[in-house]
Amino acid sequence: MHLPVQIRPWLLIAGLATLPLHAQEKAAASWTVPLGGNAYVTAGEAGQGGRGGPRWDSPDTVRSIYFRVDRPAELRLALKASVPQGGSKVRATVAGKSFEADLKGSGEFPLGTVKVTEAGYVRVDLQGVKKSGPVFAEATDLLVTSETPEVAVAFVKDNEDNRFYWGRRGPSVHLTYRLPEDKTIEWFYNEVTVPEGKDPIGSYFMANGFGEGYFGIQVNGPEERRVLFSVWSPYSTDRPSEIPEDQRIVLLAKGEGVHGGEFGGEGSGGQSYLRYPWKAGTTYRFLNRAKPDGKGHTVYTAWFFAPEAGEWKIIASFKRPKTDKHLTGAHSFLENFSDRNGWQYREAHYGNQWARDTEGKWHSLTEARFTGDDIARRGYRLDYGGGVTGDEFFMRNGGYFVDTVKLDSRFKRPANGKSEPAVDLEKLEGLTSGLE
Repeated sequence: MHLPVQIRPWLLIAGLATLPLHAQEKAAASWTVPLGGNAYVTAGEAGQGGRGGPRWDSPDTVRSIYFRVDRPAELRLALKASVPQGGSKVRATVAGKSFEADLKGSGEFPLGTVKVTEAGYVRVDLQGVKKSGPVFAEATDLLVTSETPEVAVAFVKDNEDNRFYWGRRGPSVHLTYRLPEDKTIEWFYNEVTVPEGKDPIGSYFMANGFGEGYFGIQVNGPEERRVLFSVWSPYSTDRPSEIPEDQRIVLLAKGEGVHGGEFGGEGSGGQSYLRYPWKAGTTYRFLNRAKPDGKGHTVYTAWFFAPEAGEWKIIASFKRPKTDKHLTGAHSFLENFSDRNGWQYREAHYGNQWARDTEGKWHSLTEARFTGDDIARRGYRLDYGGGVTGDEFFMRNGGYFVDTVKLDSRFKRPANGKSEPAVDLEKLEGLTSGLE
């Protein structure tokens, strides 16, 4: 899928002026790649805030633009920009080649032609060389033109429903585990390992998701990591203040050092988190319980096992009103919640899933369905993947890698020979006693 064919004025400079108009239209297809949804500052922040916005005034700043081609292709590149005052020279580096272009006034400025030898993402790095005015340029789009037959170019095409923001964050992916049929599930257990070096800031490695909430580990900053557990309110809003009193999530208990509060922006509800320096390369264990209280509410509780501490820690227990159900929709997801870091790669392995029914029997969960968010389903970002490695499921996203996995694929991991979780459930329930 691509935008309608256009003939750019700068193509005439490239020598196409000698062709009849109908031949030009047939020979070259073009795409307009908006920087708003496809560019990042990847070096030298210099006031840009990491989002690749239109202002560009530091020679240390590298602005990287990404798009994907589905086959080897020859590509002509140009930059749509304006220079409010004076003139400037900028450098574009792509596929091992560098080009310099002089910019003055407003228009579409040719950068150069490159040959891409295989399907995958193309990264175009822009850097200022010199300027006589306050900025190198105010750039809005990268223009891509190709005569390669039937080549398709993928990128974040529009900002409808704030898709530039979601596109910069990158595609979120999920694994939904198949629960045993005709069983009422009360407990959900999972283990997560994040490989070393695959944990950039902004990552949320969600381990235990269910129909009304989620529980996992985050990278919140260079020195801060969290274990986060949240439950949505039954009232649909992005503003916690709008939730009626009788539909608010009630915090029943929380562990030592756990913050309890509210969240909004992507639905609203109760949120809890523990600042904890979890480490990549270490396996962490997660356990959730969902149990109706017999009064028209369901109580959701989360426990976290840190091998460094050698014990289970309660994170929180929430009461959700207008809810009378046990645990449904067991799943995990992998997302990036920082739109500055969507160009960075992340990965997690999910292993040894179990569900315990209300009769006290544990069931091993070995089948899962792989899905993606709106950005993935539209094909705006294709740097996502998932499947089975060894006896574990895995997911990955971001980083603009080449391989992708078909959405809605179903995977089955081999049995790992491990017995049901050795957890003293009565002791865990006791951890909620006397807590606020």
